[in-house]
Amino acid sequence: MSKVVKSIKEVIALAGLKDGMTVSFHHHLRNGDFVLNMVMAEIAEQGFKDINVNASSLFDVHVPILEHIENGVVTGISADYIAKGVGRAISMGIMKNPVQFRTHGGRPSDISLGRTPIDVAFIAAPTSDTMGNCSGKYGKSACGSLGYAYADAMFAKKVVVITDNLVPYPLQDFSISEDWVDFVVPVEAIGNPKGIVSGTTQITRDPVGLVMASHAAKVIENSGLLKDGFSFQTGAGGASLAAAKFLKDIMLKKEIQGSFGLGGITGYLVDMLHAGCFKTLMDVQCFDLKAVESLRTDPRHQEISAMQYASPSSRSAVVDSLDVVILGATEIDTDFNVNVHTDSNGYIMGGSGGHSDTAAGAKLSMIIAPMFRGRLPIVTDRVTCISTPGKDIDVLVTQGGIAVNPKNVELTQRLTAAGLPIIDIHELKEKTERITGTPKKLPKGDRVVADVISRDGQLLDQIYNVPQK
Repeated sequence: MSKVVKSIKEVIALAGLKDGMTVSFHHHLRNGDFVLNMVMAEIAEQGFKDINVNASSLFDVHVPILEHIENGVVTGISADYIAKGVGRAISMGIMKNPVQFRTHGGRPSDISLGRTPIDVAFIAAPTSDTMGNCSGKYGKSACGSLGYAYADAMFAKKVVVITDNLVPYPLQDFSISEDWVDFVVPVEAIGNPKGIVSGTTQITRDPVGLVMASHAAKVIENSGLLKDGFSFQTGAGGASLAAAKFLKDIMLKKEIQGSFGLGGITGYLVDMLHAGCFKTLMDVQCFDLKAVESLRTDPRHQEISAMQYASPSSRSAVVDSLDVVILGATEIDTDFNVNVHTDSNGYIMGGSGGHSDTAAGAKLSMIIAPMFRGRLPIVTDRVTCISTPGKDIDVLVTQGGIAVNPKNVELTQRLTAAGLPIIDIHELKEKTERITGTPKKLPKGDRVVADVISRDGQLLDQIYNVPQK
């Protein structure tokens, strides 16, 4: 027996796709992904209309979807993150219906609860056997964890695995199992490895970034949370990785062994695992080649689903056991609400991803951001879009001082006692504007182009179109 189908054209017919249905994709191939464009081109060629695309994220490589929007092939998009190539066109009003933004935990939650049903899921798999057992750890397009694809595979009405490394049955070390899979389609290439993963992400050498990173590590050191069993997540940005380096040095000096590192895993977290800073890594997505190799070879490095990672409707989620998370921001307001969806001109160029999931779950949620970018202050009276509510943010670290959310009195006392440069967030805003000047208020369009859905399925905010001159 075999589930192998010769072509995407043939599998679309076998899956029973019809106008108005929802297809889904995952983003582990990131900016090297070929699968979404390949499938959508065939759907358009066959004349389907009014298709909804539920993608865990859209990158610049997915710009061809704009043509399908213009031609009426795609009329709905749901995603956790949308890069600027697609996001700018959405902000200019290309879509008739608002985009639905969810979080990395909210997306699998809503899929599992039936709020966002999927008719046909297309799983890009770097290796698969003839029955659909598949993995991201092996093959020429290896991307590591397939964590964001689990919910699609488990709950879609039909599941199609697309692979460029078809192997004999049974694949021994699989992630997604055959009992969830209907069809397998072999293709020449599912992605460009250069876009799927990069080399090891670099720690910043920028003096401002290093100041912020040093402050961030000292906040963690003096928070009362840094002790044996400590758990931690950080992003792949230069300042965040520098903070992890400083934290590693502190942990080794104090002989502290944490329980786990979490999230999108970088080579630097792998280094911390090897140094004994953590007992295990829990990996929903690999960010670089070192993380892929570690997941493939080290049993202490575990693959987890997005549901286990952050779904609020799962029986438990790892984010709820997280001590500290380091996050970024394009804006933060004086109520500590954070924007990571739009840029300084109001154009969509990102999304929450796991930002609001981890902020809600962690005991200490920290934003690292410079006082200003391009002479625009990071702190504002009201963010353009609320991606993560201020109630879930504990501290903002900048080169000009550390602002602690007033709700966290104990943290303020601890950091003040440690001699750290604590500053009221309103004072930080005024201090920054003395350097940059007060920015003009962005013009607001008259049409909603995106709904921002909170991790528990409620409308959190709305993004409006950017008026064109």
